[in-house]
Amino acid sequence: MKVSNIFQNIPKDFKEEFFENLLENDHFRIERIVSLGNITPKGEWLVQEETEFVLLLSGAAKLIFFENNETVDMKAGDYILIPIGTKHRVDWTDESECSFWIAVHFK
Repeated sequence: MKVSNIFQNIPKDFKEEFFENLLENDHFRIERIVSLGNITPKGEWLVQEETEFVLLLSGAAKLIFFENNETVDMKAGDYILIPIGTKHRVDWTDESECSFWIAVHFK
């Protein structure tokens, strides 16, 4: 048995968001995401082919949803369920500390 820590073993100088699959099978995927001031490029929208449960473990972020232009501010401990096919973007993440996310993708 090997114990790992969600807050450790990230690249020292990452410029893009850091993504790491922690566990996956035919039915779901659990992913670790680390952001430090990273956003979805302006004019681009994320649209997943799976439903996504997102939990923000540390840091802070702002999501925007295309359909109703709703903005969701997230802080450590907040989570949200993003239905399959929902256009959204990460509009802001904290630049002073890493934002650690857990994303569970499933159909």
